Amino acid sequence: MMPFYVLLGVIIFAVVALLLSPNLFRPSPEAQRIFDVVKGETDRPDQRVIRGKEQMQNKLLGAATVLRMRLGLAENPKLRAKLTMAGLDGKAYSDIFFASQFLMPLAGVVGGTLMPSNTMLCVIIFGVLGYMAPDFWLNWKTGRRRKRIRRSIPDALDLLVICVDAGLGLDQACLRVGTELTVSHPDIHTEFMQVNKEQRAGRPRLEAWQSLADRTEIEEFNQFVSMLTQTDRFGTPIAKALARFSEDIRSKRRQHAEEAASKTKIKIIFPLVLCIFPCLFIVLLAPAVLNIMAGLKGMNQ
Repeated sequence: MMPFYVLLGVIIFAVVALLLSPNLFRPSPEAQRIFDVVKGETDRPDQRVIRGKEQMQNKLLGAATVLRMRLGLAENPKLRAKLTMAGLDGKAYSDIFFASQFLMPLAGVVGGTLMPSNTMLCVIIFGVLGYMAPDFWLNWKTGRRRKRIRRSIPDALDLLVICVDAGLGLDQACLRVGTELTVSHPDIHTEFMQVNKEQRAGRPRLEAWQSLADRTEIEEFNQFVSMLTQTDRFGTPIAKALARFSEDIRSKRRQHAEEAASKTKIKIIFPLVLCIFPCLFIVLLAPAVLNIMAGLKGMNQ
């Protein structure tokens, strides 16, 4: 019985360490800035002092990488794409996600063995839920980020129109808008900065924006790429095209809000009938029913 509790303690510790490692062992802002400066220079070694929490984080991530290599599992490009869509860009996140996919089923199996009845069924159910939990969490995080980006698109387009009308080119306007939206809309700021980096690396403008559309899977960006293609092909002024596109996005956003508002009339019927009407019937009819029962009881006596 003792080895079972030891194994249970090890699994619980590993799961807790995996969940807390991105926050507790995150490098300090000063160390991260220094690392960003020196990591691309191969002729100068990294002379910064590595703190204890960074060493612990590297050990945990290294253990996950070694485990994946020992099992012979290659890095999945589709998983990297999903993590990028969720805003988790980096090799460390893929290792953490793989470790969670490996440890969560074990934790579910151990939790299922603690059930007093239907132990085998609980082990199977908890193991399957533990394996599916990381995917559910990733899809939920991706959907939330996509919604935040979609809500920030009209504001970003309005700023693009203002910058282009002021005389900036589209690339400079994209960079300026991304800088201005750092605090209010950090997700679209990250995407605009990525587009600017790709263009500075020599990638054509349309390909950079198409990469943004493929990476986020948002229909508005696909329409934006189509608009840029048409302006380049037919020579339409980019300022007028952007203004028209911004008005269309605003009108679609208004139509979606009106559609959601109209759906509330139907959605409110179910809580009204199931929750509010029974309470009203009890409050209004209960005294009358009690009086009738008291009257009938008196007549029988």
